[in-house]
Amino acid sequence: VQLQASGGGMVQAGGSLRLSCAASGSALSLKAVGWYRKVPGTAERVMVAAIISDRVIHYADSVKGRFTISRDSAKNTAYLQMDSLKPEDTAVYYCNADVTQSDGTVVAWDAWGQGTLVTVSS
Repeated sequence: VQLQASGGGMVQAGGSLRLSCAASGSALSLKAVGWYRKVPGTAERVMVAAIISDRVIHYADSVKGRFTISRDSAKNTAYLQMDSLKPEDTAVYYCNADVTQSDGTVVAWDAWGQGTLVTVSS
């Protein structure tokens, strides 16, 4: 099972982008979804936003008030709406999730997408 991340691109500071993340394969849902980013020249992926449960969502301090993580009602696609983008948001963004079947059986723990590049110019 792989996650497919998309929506990256180049945007000017102050602009917006929306990233999407979906599991390959039909009738699969995303559980405990997170978005991470890796800044060019660094080795670590840093958590940007995460849905821990239907009631618990975490954001990194650097993106609070600007980024919004969401998941569609079928829970098979997750999004990261990024507004008021800054040059320091430039990074490769990755989605991460546990993937389940319709009956709740986990088919993949800690699955990662391939990454999508976001470039914010000043």
